Amino acid sequence: MPVDPLPVLQSTFGFPGFRGVQADVVHRVLAGENTLAVMPTGAGKSLCYQLPSVALEGTCVVVSPLIALMHDQLRAASAIGIRAATLTSVDIDQMETIKRFRRGELDLLYVAPERASGGAFRDLLSQAKLALFAIDEAHCVSEWGHDFRPDYRLLRPLLDHFPDVPRLALTATADEHTRADILDQLGIPREGMIVAGFDRPNIQYRISPKDNTTRQITDLIAETPGAGIVYVQSRAGTEKMAEALAKTGRPTRAYHAGLDPHVRARNQADFVASEDMVICATVAFGMGIDKPDVRFVAHAGLPKSIEAYYQETGRAGRDGDPAVAHMFWGAEDFAKARQRIGEVEPARQAGERTRLTALGALVETPGCRRRILLKHFGDDAPENCGNCDNCLNPPAAIDATEVARKFLSAVFRTGQSFGIGYIEQVLTGVSSERSLMNGHEALGVFGIAPSAEEQALIKPVARALLLRDALRANDFGGLEFGPGARAILKENETVSLIVPPKRERRTRGRGSSAGTAANPTGDPLFEALRARRRTLAAEASVPPYVIFHDSVLRDMATIRPSTLRALGEISGIGARKLEAYGEAFLEVIREG
Repeated sequence: MPVDPLPVLQSTFGFPGFRGVQADVVHRVLAGENTLAVMPTGAGKSLCYQLPSVALEGTCVVVSPLIALMHDQLRAASAIGIRAATLTSVDIDQMETIKRFRRGELDLLYVAPERASGGAFRDLLSQAKLALFAIDEAHCVSEWGHDFRPDYRLLRPLLDHFPDVPRLALTATADEHTRADILDQLGIPREGMIVAGFDRPNIQYRISPKDNTTRQITDLIAETPGAGIVYVQSRAGTEKMAEALAKTGRPTRAYHAGLDPHVRARNQADFVASEDMVICATVAFGMGIDKPDVRFVAHAGLPKSIEAYYQETGRAGRDGDPAVAHMFWGAEDFAKARQRIGEVEPARQAGERTRLTALGALVETPGCRRRILLKHFGDDAPENCGNCDNCLNPPAAIDATEVARKFLSAVFRTGQSFGIGYIEQVLTGVSSERSLMNGHEALGVFGIAPSAEEQALIKPVARALLLRDALRANDFGGLEFGPGARAILKENETVSLIVPPKRERRTRGRGSSAGTAANPTGDPLFEALRARRRTLAAEASVPPYVIFHDSVLRDMATIRPSTLRALGEISGIGARKLEAYGEAFLEVIREG
């Protein structure tokens, strides 16, 4: 007789019902069917294997790519009464974990793919009953994915060795090609794929050209309370950015692979435990973070691909509250990306160019950002999402084709060996020793952009030409024609520039509603509940969100339950947490 998951959902997790496709995924798993679940971050992927681990006899083995992610999930599972353990290289209790597994005392066992693919681990699994294999971050199995991990491709023999144990692959980030590869690599039938869609409606997407990036991110921090991640493209850049942003008064940390491992671990732990810290990090940071209350993610440069952008921005607002994802880009980012494409093996270059073109379309569009993002993953999307910069404040578009042709002509006439600044001087007729020595003042392009209107467009036009691959930067910083130049010069292709509306500089508490949902009405009871949560979290040595999410505290402040039974009816409060923390929060409510 099939197991009814609802009693477990209500008693262990404290939820009255499933969200989205969770029910479909859980019912397939409980029926013993192999499944691929493609669900956006924040949609509750972990519940899809945590619930069966409680409902079914045996242990659910979870393959996860990063130790930090496993430990985050271990804390969250243990807090609601799930018997869980990790078996990683940094765990000092490995022998005890193995004994617990053999005795059937574990609901969940988290391991890395490197361990899972080994023969010794397969032998260990043969010594106890297994309920499920869950392969988290399953896009790592695909060479088409943006975060390929070779050890993931070695998992199939382990799965096939236990043919009666169902397998569940989970990912938030996989386009159609990657999804097909995951199914093939993990032996899951096509009818076993459940795609929930990719939309994260609570995230407000913003994209801006760089214009003093540090100041721009400082403004973002000023208007967005709560924890945030700033992705920086170099290790040195993370430390420099963290030092600059510390002047805002917010606690900041740097994170990159070059830090001392103890410092790196401490900085990550401080961020996870904080309610308002900003961490400046390379892209090495994030996949291992299961922190739900990140209020903003900023990119101080171009991400690797739309898939990477989606995953990195998806670390904001996992709790469902409003959040901001703001990318700051420059033409030099696209130029460097094209140079990197030239350095990869030829077989991958076409795919990398396609990814970069897709990023360019996202950056350059005057229309809805979310629409482009969702269409990339095969989702239908409305013309206007109402929650991206272009939909909230539609930009103007101006025809800059004539200036673009003048710029390309100047690049060509000067020998395709000078940078943007010099080409601008030639176009505007600024005489210099360099232009005299090169004889460029005699050229027909010298001074052909005399008006202030044209001169104001020169730098944005150069940026647009680099983005479109009509221009490329050579090894010496000079500009040369790219494959897109001819269509603009000879084939009447137009060049439109997006003129974003001016945004008023906002300060905390004044402007955007994005990222301010923690206490939207300024309720003092909510703040008192948060204070009690911080105390309990410190005593238990866990991040505050492991106790309860902000949304649960808001419900407490609104409903003001007076009994444990009434408190237990609030969504997100399961039996274990009610027993552990119920009286402490009721005390605050009574005093409020």
